[in-house]
This record gives sequence, C-alpha cells and structure tokens, in this order.
Amino acid sequence: MHPVLFHIGSLIIPSYGAVSALGVLLALLLAQRTARVAGVNAAHVWNLCVIGLFAALLGERLLLIAVNWSDLRRHPGWMLGLAMIHHPLLAGAGAFFGVVAGALYARWQRMPMAATADALSAPLALGFAFEQFGALLAGSGYGTESAARWAVTYNDLLAMRWSGTPLGIPLHPVQAYAAVAFLTLAILLLVVLPVRRQQGDVAGLWLLGAGVAIYVTELWRDTEGRGALLGGALDGPQVAAILFVLAGAVVLLERKRPVELQSPPPGSQEKGETAGRGASDLNMREEEANHG
Repeated sequence: MHPVLFHIGSLIIPSYGAVSALGVLLALLLAQRTARVAGVNAAHVWNLCVIGLFAALLGERLLLIAVNWSDLRRHPGWMLGLAMIHHPLLAGAGAFFGVVAGALYARWQRMPMAATADALSAPLALGFAFEQFGALLAGSGYGTESAARWAVTYNDLLAMRWSGTPLGIPLHPVQAYAAVAFLTLAILLLVVLPVRRQQGDVAGLWLLGAGVAIYVTELWRDTEGRGALLGGALDGPQVAAILFVLAGAVVLLERKRPVELQSPPPGSQEKGETAGRGASDLNMREEEANHG
C-alpha cells in the first residue's frame, strides 16, 4: 500500500492526512446542504464544524506532547513527527475534544441541539468513510492475517514506523470494510433526513449505524493497542460501539410533544351557543315588555 501519497521535493504528503483532509472538506460542504434541510443556520454549522475540527486536532497533539514530554525534551525535533502518529485511543480523545468544543459553541449560539445533530450525522459518516480509506493506504488500524484473495500486504517501512503495521503479511483490508459501511450509512441518513418523524431521529440512526459498523469491523481488526476487556472478548472500540447503540436506541424513543391548548369537549361549543341564543332571546322579550 502507499503511506506516502506523493513528494514535493523533500516534503512528504502522507496518504492518511491528504485523504482525511479531502473527507473533511467534502463533509463540510455536505453539512451546508443538510443544515438547510434540517432547518439549522448553515453558517453556524460551518463554524461549529471548524471549531470542533481544530479542537480535536489540538487536543490530540497536546495529549501526545503530555504523554511523551520527557522524550520530546531530549529530542525536540521529534515534535515535527507527531502528525504522523495514529492510534485508536488518540482518535477517541480527539473526538471527545471536538464534540465538547462543538457542543459549547452550539449552546453559545443557542442552536437547536437535536436538529443540529441531525444535520451533522451524514457529513460525519462521510468523513469517517474517507478517514478509513486513508487509513487503508497508510496501514493504520490494520486487520488480522487473512488468506482471502482480497487481502492486502504492506511492504513500506514507513507504514511500520508510523502505524506499527506488520510487513509482508497478507491482512484483512478491514479499513475498506469500515469505509464501505460508513459510506452506506451516509447515503441512508441523507435519504432519511427530509422525512424524519422528529428531531434527533437521524442522529439516533447515526449512533446505531456507527455502533454496528465499528463493532462488526473490529472482528477483523488487529487488537494491538486497542485494549482488551473480559479476557479479550471485547476491545476498547467495541465497548464504545455498544454504548453508541444504546445511546441511539434512547435517542430514537418517541418523545412527547408539548401539550397543546386543550380544545373544549365535544358538544360543549354547541351548548354554549344554545345558551347564548337563549339568553339573547330572553333579553329581547324583556325589552319588548318594557316598550309595551
């Protein structure tokens, strides 16, 4: 595979970064359309995405610096290579920082949370699809050994140096499986968005779909550096996937709408009109008697 997309002189353009950046750009453009469909201010959605993205990148790098501070103090030049490091826990931390920053901005701008989440669901799925395709090229998040005809073999030393990818061994292209799953999810969410029953339904479907995609694809992904629970029965991303599914089920629950002004019981309006006519007739008779 190709961890380096191309060179510009001595400058290396990594495949993971370039493809992920393309996915971010397409997701931002798609978010402008989905925001209008969801009834959210498109400019605010753009700002939210940009703020969340920079918060995620900054949070990841600061976490790397904090964890490796002693080594970086001895070798300051290693700071330039931090952008090449990929790890599932690092991605999870970045996602956390991005979500927190985006939520704070949405609250500050008084954006409707459920509708905003609906608008961002399909773009997020599209962005994850491109991110996984970039990971496939770079060897990040590699799969288990495979004898399948579609297995991929990495031979570039940079893949091993940047992502710890084993070289010369046929592996499941699990990143491609995940990319197809997220792309399919993005298309489904685009179809559902205009016809959703209530705000938040599309976000709930994203949580369900993303949880299922992550859990299933982890079955073919190497567990190195992904944590292990219950004696290796689950890894870290699978635990997160289960939480996603549970959260999606809660979001999709039918929510009660605000209680509207209660209409009068059947027949009460007619009774009121009859009583009104009776009182009017009585007044007319009294006036006639007085005149008489």
